[in-house]
Amino acid sequence: MVHSKEAESEPGLYGLTRTAFSLLTHFICFSFTLFVAFLSKPGTSWFSWHPFLMTLAFSFFMTEAILLFSPHASPIRKLPHKTKGRVHWVLQCLCVSCAVLGLAAISYNKHLNGKPHFTSWHSLLGLVTVCVTATQSLAAVPLIYHSLAKGWSLAKLKRYHAASGLITYLLGSGSLLLGLFSAWFTASVREYTWYLSALCPALSALIIMNQVSSAYIAKKRLQS
Repeated sequence: MVHSKEAESEPGLYGLTRTAFSLLTHFICFSFTLFVAFLSKPGTSWFSWHPFLMTLAFSFFMTEAILLFSPHASPIRKLPHKTKGRVHWVLQCLCVSCAVLGLAAISYNKHLNGKPHFTSWHSLLGLVTVCVTATQSLAAVPLIYHSLAKGWSLAKLKRYHAASGLITYLLGSGSLLLGLFSAWFTASVREYTWYLSALCPALSALIIMNQVSSAYIAKKRLQS
């Protein structure tokens, strides 16, 4: 497998560094989701479901879905790539489900309070992100059921999926960052906590970018 060869060919210190950052990403996505759940107290209002479900979708499920393919910190590293792909798709479906429910919660909350919809950059980017994430998950079906990919190179489909998936992840991270500028969040935390919170999706995005780009750079190197 490419990921195994990549991990074996890396210098010791570099490999340990990447392992540390990958494990850090697990910690960040879990801690940030838990923190937002603590702040929002889901179930106390219709609005409370929005930040919780969106963070659960894009900080936890989507991040963990990508980390499944990490050669350094995947919780199912020793399982076949096909199995990883199926678990990845299940996590992505959970991500889409939470995102749609989170979007529905904030839309209904605005309806109840007579407020206009999609008037901020956060709401507009969030809507685009949910639509793109759902499309990305549907487009991945041929990668699971190869018979649906007739006439297409499976290797090319995987490259396209990885590239579009990275863009989708960056959109999700951007939506989370913009959400931190909301009146609700800024009123709920102190200044230093806000900066620590903003660091969570930003740092996760950088580490995920490095993982995806390194995987395909390594693949090209091994194939050349």
